[in-house]
This record gives sequence, C-alpha cells and structure tokens, in this order.
Amino acid sequence: MRECDWLIYKERRLIECFFDKIKHYRRIFSRFEKTARNYMAFLHFVSALIWLR
Repeated sequence: MRECDWLIYKERRLIECFFDKIKHYRRIFSRFEKTARNYMAFLHFVSALIWLR
C-alpha cells in the first residue's frame, strides 16, 4: 500500500479548487489585463469575492 501525506493532499486540493473557481471569471482566464499590476489587482478582487461567498 502506498503512503500518503494527508496534510499535503488537503492543502493541494484546496489550491486546486481555488484555481478552478478562478477560471469561472473570464477576465482572469483570458488575461485581459496587460500589466502585471492590474492583473494582480483583479486577482485579489476575485479572491475576495470567492472568499466572501
């Protein structure tokens, strides 16, 4: 039987689900923002929207 570190698995799953939720926002997915600063600002905004749900 294979050993599994459940703590790492749990954290990885949380991150994968977050990226899946972010992909629903077309502006992030299509990279409409050309500058890194604007992209990160919108990424923070979307993160807050997801967190407040």
